[in-house]
Amino acid sequence: MQTDNLELKKLVYLYLMNYAKSQPDMAIMAVNTFVKDCEDPNPLIRALAVRTMGCIRVDKITEYLCEPLRKCLKDEDPYVRKTAAVCVAKLHDINAQLVEDQGFLDTLKDLISDSNPMVVANAVAALSEIAESHPSSNLLDLNPQSINKLLTALNECTEWGQIFILDCLANYTPKDDREAQSICERVTPRLSHANSAVVLSAVKVLMKFMEMLSKDLDYYGTLLKKLAPPLVTLLSAEPELQYVALRNINLIVQKRPEILKHEMKVFFVKYNDPIYVKLEKLDIMIRLASQANIAQVLAELKEYATEVDVDFVRKAVRAIGRCAIKVEQSAERCVSTLLDLIQTKVNYVVQEAIVVIKDIFRKYPNKYESVIATLCENLDSLDEPEARAAMIWIVGEYAERIDNADELLESFLEGFHDESTQVQLQLLTAIVKLFLKKPTETQELVQQVLSLATQDSDNPDLRDRGYIYWRLLSTDPVAAKEVVLAEKPLISEETDLIEPTLLDELICYIGTLASVYHKPPSAFVEGGRGVVHKSLPPRTASNESTESPETAPAGAPMGEQPDVIPTQGDLLGDLLNLDLGPPVSGPPLSTSSVQIGAVDLLGGGLDSLIGDSNFGAPPAAAPARLGAPISSGLSDLFDLTSGVGTLSGSYVAPKAVWLPAMKAKGLEISGTFTRQVGSISMDLQLTNKALQVMTDFAIQFNRNSFGLAPAAPLQVHAPLSPNQTVEISLPLNTVGSVMKMDPLNNLQVAVKNNIDIFYFSTLYPLHILFVEDGKMDRQMFLATWKDIPNENEAQFQIRDCPLNAEAVSSRLQSSNIFTIAKRNVEGQDMLYQSLKLTNGIWVLAELRIQPGNTSFMDLELSLKCRAPEVSQHVYQAYETVLKN
Repeated sequence: MQTDNLELKKLVYLYLMNYAKSQPDMAIMAVNTFVKDCEDPNPLIRALAVRTMGCIRVDKITEYLCEPLRKCLKDEDPYVRKTAAVCVAKLHDINAQLVEDQGFLDTLKDLISDSNPMVVANAVAALSEIAESHPSSNLLDLNPQSINKLLTALNECTEWGQIFILDCLANYTPKDDREAQSICERVTPRLSHANSAVVLSAVKVLMKFMEMLSKDLDYYGTLLKKLAPPLVTLLSAEPELQYVALRNINLIVQKRPEILKHEMKVFFVKYNDPIYVKLEKLDIMIRLASQANIAQVLAELKEYATEVDVDFVRKAVRAIGRCAIKVEQSAERCVSTLLDLIQTKVNYVVQEAIVVIKDIFRKYPNKYESVIATLCENLDSLDEPEARAAMIWIVGEYAERIDNADELLESFLEGFHDESTQVQLQLLTAIVKLFLKKPTETQELVQQVLSLATQDSDNPDLRDRGYIYWRLLSTDPVAAKEVVLAEKPLISEETDLIEPTLLDELICYIGTLASVYHKPPSAFVEGGRGVVHKSLPPRTASNESTESPETAPAGAPMGEQPDVIPTQGDLLGDLLNLDLGPPVSGPPLSTSSVQIGAVDLLGGGLDSLIGDSNFGAPPAAAPARLGAPISSGLSDLFDLTSGVGTLSGSYVAPKAVWLPAMKAKGLEISGTFTRQVGSISMDLQLTNKALQVMTDFAIQFNRNSFGLAPAAPLQVHAPLSPNQTVEISLPLNTVGSVMKMDPLNNLQVAVKNNIDIFYFSTLYPLHILFVEDGKMDRQMFLATWKDIPNENEAQFQIRDCPLNAEAVSSRLQSSNIFTIAKRNVEGQDMLYQSLKLTNGIWVLAELRIQPGNTSFMDLELSLKCRAPEVSQHVYQAYETVLKN
């Protein structure tokens, strides 16, 4: 050990590392030599000594290692410093408490500012390793200054150093889109690196930070173009690397298909590709299929269906069916291609074709049923459960078009007990369908299958279904028809897409095993290490608003919701500090007590009068009704929420989808607004279409024209499981902050749950703001009508109203539009009406009813108001109430 020969010293140290664990007492004798070598003038020997001490995993030696390690961390030679940095991570693994007590972690953080790029890379690698085993410790506390140092070191590191730094950058969340763009610009040159691991790490950083860039930026388009070539280049490597690249590309294409939409040809299969590469390429081809390239794709797929590899042929036939479902314009061509393949009479091709044709029937009902005859010809050749089940489904679904449907199903019934469960269940349902369509001819057949399913079967699923059908058919055949022959929902384009929340997490793991398995690390890593859940950074407000459609025009129906997102300053900060406790208690505020003019409504002057209400916990409204689910208790019995039985008779629009599941990581929100006896509610329906449970719901409104705000927290009393729906009535008040919106009735909403914060925007009907004391005195009406300038008068027409004058007056009164006087002038009924909004604005109306030739009337509406901007929305309320 005392030798000056470097090669010999390396061998002795290697021997020590191997045998120290089995003979720890002997290993301690070498400590003095290590300490001495750490002072050696040769930096290679100093580094060798500290590296070896770090690799000897003996507790007794670690305390002697601290002093030499401290010196080496501050050594003048960068080679020694970079070796010492890695040694800290090894020592932390043996004795974490010792490393923290000795202050090595702080020294390691200081090394991120080192002048040598390799020292920086090793310091980052060591800190990342330690942080991974201790997720709660905030070791890599990155800030713009340290990020700048990492980006400077990135250009001069070795390839593995670059990977460590890029992975560290991927864990950073920029403060805004400008910083994200700046980092992307400095990382982009790594895409042209020769090492595929560096390329994938750079892609991971860019994919994460693109979330924060606005799609309107020129740079966003440039970045998309720059990402395609390096990904294509990865496909020219050896097959194993190609496979890893393809698995990662599969994720990227699901997240941002526009990156590779023009690169379809590179995914065409080569004759000498291994099967695992072929299958991956096929999957990506389907994801990139579009109307522009479908002809090219179908020609390729038809070619693949004649290959010799059975698995590949099956997948190719399925791919043709998936193309038909994804690109509607190609469906006819896909069906004719599948029929050509059925004519080849190759058994496994025929069976796969029948399975996918069943899906095409589901997607396009009553369009391609002419091919059923061809399918029936191949009935005898089917021997796989999935194909037999698909054929039975087709026969049962279209029994009325197949003359010998009963004979076909009876032929399957002969070997009922030998069939798989999938076929038995399908056969049971198909025969019940046939019986409901042709009851006189198939009574014996249905009794036979019900008997086989309930009495002779051990399968609980089959028995249960059999008993349900038996009860339905024996007690209420009409109900049975409605259940069994109900209209089926159309199948979606992509049934095998990764669930959005999981996809976002996997994008954060590009270039790792998780991206190859398409599973989060927690699914395959044992123990506590490496299972930190990652997610993409939240989209910036500017990005969201540019991505959403233009704000709907003032007359847009409630179904077409504008998708305007509030600025981050207005809403996001407040929402993150949401007080999830009960609403602030206080005296009930009368919604009609604030008398305010047009200036206040339109200029935000209400703020000074009401004061800045705390967004976190909404003030209590008059009736502090909590957001209990609608379906519970007596409210459901008396149908208080359907609009027909509302106590005030006010019109309630049907629920519309405000936030589709695709935009909210699996959470779908539908809703409508109601007004009942002076209280306004937002009736919500939350549906969990994700694969994970949703909890911790909260809701927040942005400032709006009439100060609408939640009067209580959003209470979802139990976790929302996958595929579960819950209905909630959220009470609202009108004492929130006021800001004029465009259009006036636009409401911007943020909903938070355990997954993320989601934004949407909806238009509320103005009649929910018409108060109950809106009937004006006659003399007051006349004086006010004269007092409002003529230029504030707005005229509208309501055509084809199905009600007479009495019914019109009654219908409007149920929505708090009150008739003050009525007269008949030259055969025309004239109604004079008034209404008052929650903020005290009065609207006066003259409604002229012109009798038509039919039972429909044409109405002329004149509105006068001190805030003329309201008139258009009041007219829409009139039209909505009278025509529904």
